[in-house]
Amino acid sequence: MEITCKNCQQHYTGNYCNNCGQLADTHKINAHYLWHDIQHSLLHFDAGIPYSIKQLFTRPGHSIREFIEGKRVRHFKPLSLVTVLAAFYGFLYHYYHLNLFKVNEADLNLNDFNEWNATHFAWTTIATIPLYTIGTYIVFRKQGYNFFELFVLNTFKASQRLFAQILIFPLLLYFNGTPHMQQILNLMYIIGVILIFWTNLQFFNKMSKTKAFLLSIVSHLIFLVCFLIVTAIVLVMTGRL
Repeated sequence: MEITCKNCQQHYTGNYCNNCGQLADTHKINAHYLWHDIQHSLLHFDAGIPYSIKQLFTRPGHSIREFIEGKRVRHFKPLSLVTVLAAFYGFLYHYYHLNLFKVNEADLNLNDFNEWNATHFAWTTIATIPLYTIGTYIVFRKQGYNFFELFVLNTFKASQRLFAQILIFPLLLYFNGTPHMQQILNLMYIIGVILIFWTNLQFFNKMSKTKAFLLSIVSHLIFLVCFLIVTAIVLVMTGRL
């Protein structure tokens, strides 16, 4: 039976409009409709995040490459995923009053910056993704991926590192304000680098693992240079340097 789309007036057959994607069966908005919509949204939300996180810790590079190539139905959207995880980590950071930047009473006190970082953690995390992507694009540009595809790669890698940080959070909380905090931060950094390299070795599977490893080192060094430059600019502009 031919149906007239209520959204764009296109005539079609089937369950969806072939012009705009509107559902053929649109129910009256009532309590049942709202309850069904809430259930569907929560189930999709819950199913998408665990699936993506599982993939990022079992076969990260392969799953991200498949996502870029079009296998996307079960994944949570990369920017949404990193925003949710960063917001949750930022909430923990702020709620438990972690101070990662205050060295000691006699040294540099960065309490204001620490508080700002806690409040804007999701945005600062997302802001570093283009810096990672610059390094990845420069050294892996011959692998056939454009800048935005590599941005997606680095967005998923950011989510991967954030979830690892959430798992390590109890250690941060336990050692908060102690001389051992720097050791935990170093551990987090090392785990993050290992995850980056592991993902790259899987993702760039058209080259040898040795070459992918060496290029990953160069890519990370480029990121560090870009990060230091941007940090210096921000500190100069805010009068802290």
